[in-house]
Amino acid sequence: MNREEYWNPILETLPREKLERLQLMKFKEIFRWAYEHSKFYRQLYSNAGIEPGDIQTFDDIRRVPKIDKAMMRDIQGKEPYPYGDILCVPLNEVTAYRQTSGTTGQPIYQADTWQDWECGTEAYAYALYAQGYRDGDRLFLPFGYNIFIAFWAYHYAGEKLGCEVIPGGVLNTEARILKIQELKATAMGATPTYVLGMAETARKMGIDPARDLSIRKITVAGEPGGSVFATRKRMEEAWGAKVYDQSGSTEIGHWGWECRYQSGLHVNEAFFLVELEDVATGEPISEPGRKGKMVVTALNRMAQPCIRFDVNDVIQWNSQGCECGRTFRLLDGGIMGRSDDITKVKGVLLSPTAIEEVVRSLPQLGDEYQVVVTKKGDIDDITLKVEIAPGFESSVDAIRAALVDQLRLKTNLGYNLEFHDCGSLPRFDAKAKRFQDLRH
Repeated sequence: MNREEYWNPILETLPREKLERLQLMKFKEIFRWAYEHSKFYRQLYSNAGIEPGDIQTFDDIRRVPKIDKAMMRDIQGKEPYPYGDILCVPLNEVTAYRQTSGTTGQPIYQADTWQDWECGTEAYAYALYAQGYRDGDRLFLPFGYNIFIAFWAYHYAGEKLGCEVIPGGVLNTEARILKIQELKATAMGATPTYVLGMAETARKMGIDPARDLSIRKITVAGEPGGSVFATRKRMEEAWGAKVYDQSGSTEIGHWGWECRYQSGLHVNEAFFLVELEDVATGEPISEPGRKGKMVVTALNRMAQPCIRFDVNDVIQWNSQGCECGRTFRLLDGGIMGRSDDITKVKGVLLSPTAIEEVVRSLPQLGDEYQVVVTKKGDIDDITLKVEIAPGFESSVDAIRAALVDQLRLKTNLGYNLEFHDCGSLPRFDAKAKRFQDLRH
């Protein structure tokens, strides 16, 4: 069955007032469900002096206590094992297990019912449909999905749209490239790091991805790079394909995506409520162009509800609408980083994505880089390691001057610059860890 035969786009074009009424209604429903079925949530809300009948307006939602990763880690490992008393359904109704990657600490266990997984797949299908995926596409996934959410949802959402899905998990990078070439795959999903790494490997094999492969749509997730203009430009030029950003997490689901107009990340407000708060004060932010920390509620997650989850990602609203006609709000610049990554160096607030924009905007540099912040006595010291692209080895002085100028302009900081041979810095198959703060 073609998706157009059963999919109704009305939710994506609702007037703002109607959409917010729907969100408030769904929030009240999920709040009551959690209050009545989860010992954890009931205790949390009782301690805060709030119960289901108190939620009548959006202002009331702000009275609801937030949860975060640390709280979820404390819950798990207890009965009902392993999820703890956050669980809202009997264990025999849990049909899917996932966990976070653990890059920021002990992994979080995630329980889903069949209904939860269907809703999660549909949320991802919204993204792929908006990016132009249709039943004639052949999707290649260059990952072993394992116990992480990664691209499980990409796989099933592709099937739901009628696409042909090729799982390439057990293959190495070279074999994946050859399989893409053999089967003439038209679309691919990966992290920005791996998209660039595959292109580099293909060129070493004598294969030009833009000329010799048929990938024309790439959906990236897991890192901010998909919404960093210079990084997106590199990926699109390397593959001769359109690159679209998508955002989500194991605990929340797939809450944001770019459409074909690439005007910013749409928040999937049919499935999620996204709030924005000042990082320091917690003050709500509604105006565009002001950075804040994201707080997300999944409006349809039943087994393990995610209510006012402090994501720790930094975003800002876009003041413009999108040419696609969707009324879902847009983020300007996608995910700008994590609030704990945006740190003061020499008294200046530094975002790692600002460094990425500079490095990836210079064609004389390779795709990889590293940032290391240390202390020399009482003084912060910041080192940027970059690779010289093949053919530019004799231009180090000019590249240094350009880097110094652009870094000062974009970050207001000076750096110790280290230049390395192309291919010598660490490579990553999934999420990259390029920013290291060693001061503490």
